[in-house]
Amino acid sequence: MKKNILLVHTGGTISMELDTKTGGVMLSAANPLALEIDNIQQFANITEVEAFNLPSPHITPERMLELEELISSLMKNNSYDGIVITHGTDTLEETAYFLELSTNFNIPIVLTGAMRSSNEIGSDGVYNLMSAVRVASANAANGKGVLVVLNDEIHTATNVTKTHSSSVSTFQSPQYGPIGIVTKSAIHFHHAPLLRTYLPVESINKKVAMFKIYAGMESDLLVAISTLGYDGVVLEGLGQGNVPPDLVVGIRRLLSEGLPVILVSRCFNGIAQDIYAYEGGGKMLKDMGVRFEHGLSGQKARLKLLLELCSV
Repeated sequence: MKKNILLVHTGGTISMELDTKTGGVMLSAANPLALEIDNIQQFANITEVEAFNLPSPHITPERMLELEELISSLMKNNSYDGIVITHGTDTLEETAYFLELSTNFNIPIVLTGAMRSSNEIGSDGVYNLMSAVRVASANAANGKGVLVVLNDEIHTATNVTKTHSSSVSTFQSPQYGPIGIVTKSAIHFHHAPLLRTYLPVESINKKVAMFKIYAGMESDLLVAISTLGYDGVVLEGLGQGNVPPDLVVGIRRLLSEGLPVILVSRCFNGIAQDIYAYEGGGKMLKDMGVRFEHGLSGQKARLKLLLELCSV
């Protein structure tokens, strides 16, 4: 029996045509997503909803919350077996992780997109959408959290990141790899996440900044944070979790004012740890009260802290 899948559109390259001369984008009456929906129905019974139609750099945490609220509202009155969301790729990983934190459904929520617009040679949007619907329809996808499906791979929202500016294989999970693959005949999962975090929110009423640490960085930007109404900060530290010594003054000031300071590593692989006790070293920072997040990128640690501060 075919599953009932809710298909939610948010915009992005997957539903747009690109004018390569002007850089303009447009929706077309002949958009392949509309033309191919009958073919996609062979995998599931599709109900389509448009949440909004925005390029992904225009997506904000407020928009992510709108999306979560729309999904939750539709789930109250309907019996869906899975949810597929089309999304632009630039911020897809952040929306996916926002939904991972803010939803608590056992059914699959799958995000997908396209690296090539519908009028480009080798457009990947329709294929990725079909793959996402197939994953959302698979019994094995239940209970695995929010997933991202592109280029025949299944990734968790927590680990996936965009690694290449234009390649169709851009979405990868450094250090962890995909948790499954899509083949012509089946959906295969080979492992699953152990833990999930649930942070329900009703409004986005806090501000969290993020900085990538660089050699010789000074404290003036951190000092400014405390005067601009921010409620927390995430630092992408060097190596195993270290910062230049000149940053210590700014970090100490933020902590003294009660602002949480979260530290992750700017490296793709490995985690931040409290190893070194020198000025700006990870051990010193942890002793000061800096919190370490393991296995998250800076942008995802920022979303997690934001939702922690906004959670009800």
